[in-house]
Amino acid sequence: MIKIVNANKSIKKQHILKDVSLDVEKGSICGIVGNNGSGKTVLFKCILGIYLFDSGEMWIRGVKRQKKDGILTGTSAIIEHPAFLENHTGLQNLRYLYELNNKKNIPYLKEVLEKVGLDPDIRKKVKNYSLGMKQRLAIAQVIMEDNDVIILDEPMNGLDKNGIQEIRQIFIDLKRSGKTILLASHNEEDIACLCDKVYEMDAGILRLKK
Repeated sequence: MIKIVNANKSIKKQHILKDVSLDVEKGSICGIVGNNGSGKTVLFKCILGIYLFDSGEMWIRGVKRQKKDGILTGTSAIIEHPAFLENHTGLQNLRYLYELNNKKNIPYLKEVLEKVGLDPDIRKKVKNYSLGMKQRLAIAQVIMEDNDVIILDEPMNGLDKNGIQEIRQIFIDLKRSGKTILLASHNEEDIACLCDKVYEMDAGILRLKK
């Protein structure tokens, strides 16, 4: 579903990604573990088309990506700090995003919020959400979009122990439904619990863990 061969990326003369190769099979959860600053987020931004690789090749769903292709479509992602309309509720945020694609289904959106442990009828504005609540809302957006490829950069940020267990189960359910997930975390327990294949990234070098 995602294949990268010998990809490199430099930013401001700093070599961030060094001959990175990655193979993510359809319907699997693939993990990347590494410390902050190891290059995981830059890799994800390159996959999504936010950045361009300086060299190397990439295929998504069996189709080779070209530099002119722009932002990758049909893919859901959580990268760094999710952006929301801070003066609106969680449900309002999902509704606005959902209606961008001419879709209207409030009961479905409420169901998605409940699935991630948020009260769909709460009137609290997102600016007053805790970090954990914002992370749950970001995961609700991922579920709502129902895309076949999901890219998650530190998706457990801000969650307590119970929240982590709940969200892990959601990711397992998404995999069972046929979704392909690429997941980065500095928490090796998350990776061990969830992933079919695990890579380790260190100083821009990606290696398959045995």
